[in-house]
Amino acid sequence: MSHPTTFRKKITTGLVGGLVLLSVILLWNEFDRRIEGTWSAPGEWWGKRATLKNYGDDVSLWAEKFDLPAAYLLALIQLESGGRKPAGKRFESHVYKRLQAVRDGKRTRYENIRTADLEGASDEALHNLATSWGPFQLMGYKCILLDLQIRDIRGKDAVQAGVTWIDQTYGEALREGRFEDAFHMHNTGKAYPKSGPPTTFHPDYVVRGMRYMLNFTDDASE
Repeated sequence: MSHPTTFRKKITTGLVGGLVLLSVILLWNEFDRRIEGTWSAPGEWWGKRATLKNYGDDVSLWAEKFDLPAAYLLALIQLESGGRKPAGKRFESHVYKRLQAVRDGKRTRYENIRTADLEGASDEALHNLATSWGPFQLMGYKCILLDLQIRDIRGKDAVQAGVTWIDQTYGEALREGRFEDAFHMHNTGKAYPKSGPPTTFHPDYVVRGMRYMLNFTDDASE
């Protein structure tokens, strides 16, 4: 007859093993969804297929006009928004606080945004400027540099606006084939570190971007 303690240990081990197996299955399914794309309802496509379906034509058009690699732009869209359309938005509270400090004269600038750029801006306006929008998830305050409105980076012209910003900020890096630098610049504003780990929000951001780009490059070469 088994001792009660031994029995409980077996039960616990079985439950833990089951949970680990379930976690692995869920993670694999998530990985597959992000790479190949899937959908659960109309408008909820995401992943590689979604990126091509929702943005492929626009990316091809503007990549050619700006002489930028379409595979990078598609990979960036998949990385930033999963290729969803509409792409959604993400509020960044730390950016909001910094923009607020610039507006209120407590900070001289945030990146290229100065107090004069935010004069008279309401808290609601700052909230929009501190939110990322569109397929490339551009921060709202980038509109100030592009002389655009928020609707331009999240609406029907979002790809054009995003590619314009990319061309102006790190287009040369892309034309030189410095793709790791490009992904890192998009997320942090700085080139990939020459030593030490990347400083992106997610440590694997650049690695994932390069993997996605390879997928789109392979498609183009077939």
